[in-house]
Amino acid sequence: MKDITIDYALRATWQAVARMYNEEAKRFDSTMAVGFTLLSIDPKTGTPSTALGPKMGMEATSLSRILKAMEEKGLIRRRPNPEDGRGVLIHLTDFGLEKRMDSKDVVLRFNEAVRQETTEEELEGFFAVIGKINQLISEKKIYRKEKESTTK
Repeated sequence: MKDITIDYALRATWQAVARMYNEEAKRFDSTMAVGFTLLSIDPKTGTPSTALGPKMGMEATSLSRILKAMEEKGLIRRRPNPEDGRGVLIHLTDFGLEKRMDSKDVVLRFNEAVRQETTEEELEGFFAVIGKINQLISEKKIYRKEKESTTK
């Protein structure tokens, strides 16, 4: 195996995937971020705006800009949350539902292309490693706060 770091492999691969998705999104007069947002909104009941950021792993300010642009393009509309008077639900418009299907098709096509070129065993190994990386991060087993690591 080449002498590259896991971090480098993850970053380089994700950048290639993001570039690929953005190139494909241009065909639909969109961006990867908009497509990802469309896929993160519940198409039937809408999604609370406060839940979208954490669901997508995005900061609120970045998400706000994306939502504003999506609203201007007629992809979404904001409605008061009937269960929480202070909150807002993000709903897809008919146009947004149509663009969501385009985004879903692009993602499924990517998944199918990868599945055709890999074995089930290779995919299981990939998901096992990705799961382990996420577990190490969420359990803070890689980097701990300085105070914690000096007291142990």
